[in-house]
Amino acid sequence: MRLLETVAAHAYGAPAKQLARETGLALPTTYHLLRTLVHEGYLRREKGLFFLGDAAERLGCSGAQQKRRSTVADTLAHWRDSIGVPMYYAMYRDGEIEVMCVSASRQAPAVEEWADFRETGHAHAIGQCLLSQLDEDARRDHLARYPVQPVTPYTVRDNDALLRRLARTRRMEPVVERQEYAVGTVCAAVPFTAGATAATLAISLPAHQADRLLPAAHRLQAEIGRHLGALALSISI
Repeated sequence: MRLLETVAAHAYGAPAKQLARETGLALPTTYHLLRTLVHEGYLRREKGLFFLGDAAERLGCSGAQQKRRSTVADTLAHWRDSIGVPMYYAMYRDGEIEVMCVSASRQAPAVEEWADFRETGHAHAIGQCLLSQLDEDARRDHLARYPVQPVTPYTVRDNDALLRRLARTRRMEPVVERQEYAVGTVCAAVPFTAGATAATLAISLPAHQADRLLPAAHRLQAEIGRHLGALALSISI
């Protein structure tokens, strides 16, 4: 690891003797480790100088990605505890609804995914919020693949009814659904964008606490506004 760190500090490469001197390793040990690291792809050798290899680059990218994901999880956990609701983060990518992270606790339990979130986007606030950010053609394409179907007695009736609802949704306004995905649960989703990707942060509550839903959603929206730059950077994964 010291060798890798030392090589990384030399943008224009470094010879074995310099690396041995800077790491404090014996020269034979340094040569042995360098050969092994080159063989495994963590280093590459050019004209007697050593540089980071493809395997080290992939390792660094994976570490940075894990750090970004950890930042998202920590942020959601903070809002979960401060607002007192379970948190959901989702994106619309490659024509699919993807729930990227859920933050729940014993005091704020998440909704059980009893029907596939990807196939029932018409029924939950997450899906409705993401679809509301798409253009008309993209919405129709999604519904052609995942048509409206009854999930609970409160679910929207058909594709046309959903499209009319989405068309009435105001830009950047929280999307609310009441017992459309799960009887006994109400949900709200706040829209935002991660780069050019439609994204949302959502919350849920038991139906008997429905009066808390909009105040909690507006509080979440204010929190997102204060931290949007850092959050958008962290979730661009």
